[in-house]
Amino acid sequence: MVKPFDEQPGIESVTSGYTGGSTPNPTYREVCSETTGHYEAVQIVFDHEVFPYEKLLEVYWQQIDPTDPGGQFFDRGHSYKTAIFYHNEDQRVLAEESKKRLEKSGKFHNPIVTAILPANEFYPAEEYHQDYYKKNPVHYDRYSRGSGRAAFIEENWGGEE
Repeated sequence: MVKPFDEQPGIESVTSGYTGGSTPNPTYREVCSETTGHYEAVQIVFDHEVFPYEKLLEVYWQQIDPTDPGGQFFDRGHSYKTAIFYHNEDQRVLAEESKKRLEKSGKFHNPIVTAILPANEFYPAEEYHQDYYKKNPVHYDRYSRGSGRAAFIEENWGGEE
């Protein structure tokens, strides 16, 4: 989820991590155990003037399968479910509106199940998870193809990954 945002103008930082759960400072292993309630997430710091929140939402929708209630592609379980975490009422409203537009677009035959939730404490992931696509480009590319993610994006968004 980092790569599509990382080199956009106005994006100041993209940090991989965990949010939404009850365990303070969880590790990747704990989150994957499905016992913490956390989602794997990214925290994006951006310049609203250059890259508005609406654009973040647009890019996000084009990276996920918003109709999958059990995770994403090969990754299954609560920690891999899709969600948009908002920090204020304006973001909540914009996220809800973008979800409604996507539902009405008819792009997907199944219901949009991506949750829109208030942001909780965000815990950065371990260093080896940060910028994974840069540190492990061959594995990242192989996973993107092998998991069906790249094909899904191509089929539904014209390859706008």
